[in-house]
Amino acid sequence: MTMPRRLRATAAALASIAGVAGAGEAMAAPNCAGPQSETWINITIDNVRNDSGLMAVTLYADEPRKFLVRHGSMYVGRVDAAAPETKMCLFVPKPGVYAIAVYHDEDGSGKINRGGMLGIPTEGFGFSNNPATIASLPSFRSVRLHIAKTNLSTRITLKYP
Repeated sequence: MTMPRRLRATAAALASIAGVAGAGEAMAAPNCAGPQSETWINITIDNVRNDSGLMAVTLYADEPRKFLVRHGSMYVGRVDAAAPETKMCLFVPKPGVYAIAVYHDEDGSGKINRGGMLGIPTEGFGFSNNPATIASLPSFRSVRLHIAKTNLSTRITLKYP
């Protein structure tokens, strides 16, 4: 069962206010997603075409064999979509190397919609480091992102079919 959008946003804000940082550390932004930890990354998602639905942000561990496979992610964080850019933060378990995949779940179905025989996404999508995705999915190596400490920032640009 999915938590209603307003309740999810309120829960994330309260978790942030409750304090995930120690003395002298920056507090996480109120629009954080994922299991709460002391490490997070600020993400700006560019090229969002409308305010419909949610941004689904998937975190992958530094394990190439699990990248983009069913049940291979660590978790999916979701925040309300905001055009032309959505700003949020994503909790990560600890500093380290991860990969991030994003899709604009415009209809709020909880899954990326695909069309045609090739199963090409019909909703916007993007990856950490913004690799080229013209003819195929990106390699794991091209999307690896080193999150050395908390409160770093990255930008992901969505591509729509």
